[in-house]
Amino acid sequence: MIRREKRAFDGEVSFQMTPMIDMTFLLLIFFMVTTRMTEESRKREIRLPSAMSAVVPKDLKNRDTINIDGQGEYYVGGRRYSREEMRLYLKKRFVDFPPLRIYLRADQDTPARKVREFMKMATEAGALDVIFGTYRK
Repeated sequence: MIRREKRAFDGEVSFQMTPMIDMTFLLLIFFMVTTRMTEESRKREIRLPSAMSAVVPKDLKNRDTINIDGQGEYYVGGRRYSREEMRLYLKKRFVDFPPLRIYLRADQDTPARKVREFMKMATEAGALDVIFGTYRK
């Protein structure tokens, strides 16, 4: 039978702050960058329509923001997309980051056919959740 001796711990127990500070700075940088990207996607000058039954969404996170200007042109961030490019973009987003959730910001002068056209593309791509940007009257 082997007998083990217990050794007394002479060292001082301390809490390491350096990893905690590093993690705090990493989280801070992450949120600063993602907030800037979100603001960039909504930067386009869009005059949203007003609606009496408009409801402020509780959660705009994890949504692709699509802008349609008054002439019916599609924009994601600052980049203009043709109809075919938008269709491919939506399909790729659905494959890469399911489920496809969209925040559609259409100008009040956007032709209704362009909104219908976009909704058809979104449906074909597999979007299950599309919300529209409006102002509340």
